[in-house]
Amino acid sequence: MAETLSFLTMGLYFGGTLLFLAFLLHRSDVLAKGAIFVAGAGFIAHTVALGMPIIATGQVPIMTFRDAMSFFAWGLVLVFLVVGLKRGLQVLGAFILPLAFLSLVSATLAPVEAGTIAPVFQAVWIHVTLSILGTIGFAVAFVAGLMYLMQERLLKSKQFNVLNFKLPPLDFLDTLNQRSILFGFPLLTLGILTGAVSAQLTIGSYLSWNPEQVWALITWVFYFVVLMGRVTVGWRAKRAAYLTIVGFAGVILTFIGILMKSPQAIAHL
Repeated sequence: MAETLSFLTMGLYFGGTLLFLAFLLHRSDVLAKGAIFVAGAGFIAHTVALGMPIIATGQVPIMTFRDAMSFFAWGLVLVFLVVGLKRGLQVLGAFILPLAFLSLVSATLAPVEAGTIAPVFQAVWIHVTLSILGTIGFAVAFVAGLMYLMQERLLKSKQFNVLNFKLPPLDFLDTLNQRSILFGFPLLTLGILTGAVSAQLTIGSYLSWNPEQVWALITWVFYFVVLMGRVTVGWRAKRAAYLTIVGFAGVILTFIGILMKSPQAIAHL
């Protein structure tokens, strides 16, 4: 049943993605409403699929690569439904829903045994959850940065087409970018700290300095610099957009690399 719901979710997210992309190119409220309806239906199916293992086992289904990517996709769609609909920014769905769909595809294509955490490390579910929530924040910052660069290029070229009018104002996108980083960075920090503490309690070492851990720390330092630049130096607009796009690429590589590795690598993040 859960597997059927997962495939149904993936199909609905794909359908919603196509509708949202069509919405970008056409002045049609019908397309937007249809896309939101399909995405909402997919989110409901996704929620049920994630909730069934919790009810059956009493455990959070987040201990494998598949589960983690599915939770990541679910969180992205939740952000869209809350932020996008509250602000009337249906256009966010055209960027967030494809990302959620690709996350589910990667989860489906991954080997069943990939990234499974051994029983001794089951307590690190808090660490994994926090890390994924932080990644969701960075994903939204990435989307905001991407839309900012698109809108700025359209304005500079004076190409006032359908896309230009559907993308949010530059100031809003810049604010969304900053707030998303402010949301994601503390969560990623807590995720790293809880992982280190869990590793110390289970294997007696906070860090083993393997490539995954080193890259995760580099990513943390990168976002720390970006955050400090935004808060203290006043980095805004184009520079921040480029940096968050580059940073998110690093986050995804770290996230996938660690979860596809051994249980010990996950525990050490």
